[in-house]
Amino acid sequence: MIIVGIDPALAVSGYGVIQVNKSTLTLIEAGIIKTHAKESTPARLNRIYRGVLKLITDTGADCLVLEKIFSHYKHPATACILGQARGVICLAAFSSKLPFFEYSATRVKKAIVGKGLASKAQVQRMVTHTLGLKTSVSYLDVTDALALAIAHSYIMKVKL
Repeated sequence: MIIVGIDPALAVSGYGVIQVNKSTLTLIEAGIIKTHAKESTPARLNRIYRGVLKLITDTGADCLVLEKIFSHYKHPATACILGQARGVICLAAFSSKLPFFEYSATRVKKAIVGKGLASKAQVQRMVTHTLGLKTSVSYLDVTDALALAIAHSYIMKVKL
């Protein structure tokens, strides 16, 4: 099974693609989809949409995983912008007929580290260890995306 995890944002969306084969997790690809602040919002959303469609096609993904939206009441505009990015990612999954899953950040952290309130550094170390990487992933957006994909593989095994 090939799982795509995406940490959505308007400026930099991290992605991580893993392959699950029995109890082995293998990194296929990881990176970012970056947009430019000088572009219009529709152009930026189109870049994200097309980037995710290409990622789905190129990797032969079996499912896509996103983090549930968490918004702080002091920053409603941030939630709206994040919602737009998530929307085009959901549309890309739907138009590709790809199953879509979403988990809260605390659920992902609990699956990866064993603690729902784990720090980003703890998640990064566990992702690095789990995938047998020699160095840590440089972008935390990518680490978060890989954590989503790994957590989904763990959660789906529990449900089976």
